[in-house]
Amino acid sequence: MSPQSYSRTQTSFYRRAYTAHLIDSGINTMAGIIGNTGMPKRTAQDTIAALKELGVDCVFVGGTKNGYYEIRDWGGINKTWVRNNLQHIKDVLQYP
Repeated sequence: MSPQSYSRTQTSFYRRAYTAHLIDSGINTMAGIIGNTGMPKRTAQDTIAALKELGVDCVFVGGTKNGYYEIRDWGGINKTWVRNNLQHIKDVLQYP
């Protein structure tokens, strides 16, 4: 399926799931997330903020200069499913 075949709801879910995966994998700074996805900063910020809509407990730890994000609970996302479907998610989102 081409990326255009996926609904906004589905791509939004994939974006959130992939962002949670990055954070949980240690790519947990804004710079790291932007660098791995190519998302604009505002989109990355909005995606992280929207994780709570899926029940994901994501918190910011530390100060502004040396802080990072941490996933404390995956909520409604099955992190094993995300890990097992990572390439498909990246293909749909057209991430490197």
